Amino acid sequence: MVEARMETRQSEGRGDPCDLVTVPARQGLEAVDILRRGAPAEAVGPVLHDDNCDTLGFLVPPGTASAWDVPGSTCTRTDGRGVRLAPPEPPVEGSDWLLPPGEAELATDPAVLRAALGEAARLIEAADNCR
Repeated sequence: MVEARMETRQSEGRGDPCDLVTVPARQGLEAVDILRRGAPAEAVGPVLHDDNCDTLGFLVPPGTASAWDVPGSTCTRTDGRGVRLAPPEPPVEGSDWLLPPGEAELATDPAVLRAALGEAARLIEAADNCR
């Protein structure tokens, strides 16, 4: 999992601080599609994937972790851990960019991400029930 390996790269104070919402890869990929199809105001920010492709991590504004309560996901507070949004290298060891900074907004709006993850979960459940 992306957040389980919160060993960070040396950022030397570069970039913006962020929190990290981690979700299963299938739900995360659906959410990325939902967000990218949305209105420009609902743009998706940078997204990480772990090297095993088990999880996706959405960079969200610092402080998001204190109120994050979406089932099936975690939000890791990175303040004080040195995790910063500093391209081109991902801020977390064992991960790579799915959507790197520069191609995406600075961070995904937590309320918009919450809605997209909920819609993604419903789509996955519907697809699984059709089998």
